Amino acid sequence: MFEPAPLPDETSERQLSQQVAVRAAAAHGFGSAARIDLMQVSENATFLVTETCSYGDRSAVIRVHRPGSRDRDAIESELTWLDVLHDRRIVPAIKPLATATGERVLAFPVGGVVRYAVAFEALPGATTDEALLRPGDFRRLGRIAATLHESVRHIHRPITRFSWDWEHTLGDRARWGRWQDGPGMTPALVAEIEPALRLLKTRLAVYGRDAHRFGLIHADLRVSNLMEDADGYTVIDFDDCGFGWFMYDFAAAVSFLETDPRLCTWQEAWASGYREVRPLSRKDEVMLPSFVMMRRLMLQAWLGSHPDAAEAAGLQDTYAEGTAALAHIYLANAGRLFAAA
Repeated sequence: MFEPAPLPDETSERQLSQQVAVRAAAAHGFGSAARIDLMQVSENATFLVTETCSYGDRSAVIRVHRPGSRDRDAIESELTWLDVLHDRRIVPAIKPLATATGERVLAFPVGGVVRYAVAFEALPGATTDEALLRPGDFRRLGRIAATLHESVRHIHRPITRFSWDWEHTLGDRARWGRWQDGPGMTPALVAEIEPALRLLKTRLAVYGRDAHRFGLIHADLRVSNLMEDADGYTVIDFDDCGFGWFMYDFAAAVSFLETDPRLCTWQEAWASGYREVRPLSRKDEVMLPSFVMMRRLMLQAWLGSHPDAAEAAGLQDTYAEGTAALAHIYLANAGRLFAAA
């Protein structure tokens, strides 16, 4: 498995990412006067490139990959899925851009390692404020998730992506690190959570990985990854796509919101939207809380391994206690988070 390399300190990492973005922009024909602004740092560094030319303004978004986080084949596989979505007009999705020579995955030796960069179209609009979430947002996310799950049958090339199975989420090879090492975790909280973890592992083993339950997923399909304007929405950020349980995409939709009292309503809305496109059995639906618990523990680890990410701000001191509280509910209710599950 291609695992992320340790990051240098935050300042030097951003400087290195900026260097890669400058070179990628030049490869895409932007001039030396182009403006390159850091948009966000999360799993990768994302930059907005803008330039005013004699024939008008042009722009692009450049994603600079964290050192060692993805190899070329994995990135090409992500773009293959996007090609299928575009070519068949399955769902509006972000469009990768090619250089004049047809390259889309650019590689640059910087700081002693090869750094990859991909340019995408810059989209108008904005994402939905999570403070304003409505059931309709989750119904739409459910429809989109089901549509993406169905789209995989149109991919006729080998896909090389990592797995979001137990081993690579909460097991010995967890991609985001150990949840036990996340911010705010104490031996007492770990002891409270571990019985719920054992129950979760058992439930996932019983649920299984049959083809109708486990396959290629977006893995980060939430409202913050839907760009919206007057013409509709566009799904963005396929960088986490990999092989996992289809129902995990609901857990991604409620990332960092797992203890919100509206969770039951959101789950019902998501399941309703999913069923509009693809069958969803009762066995699938009752597993949704388990994937919420799984994602919560993964994010606990992610906060520890990505302290510079925007989402980490303000969560470092309180998230662990919330995770333990959620684990207590999950265990006490035999794998449910609310009575309606």
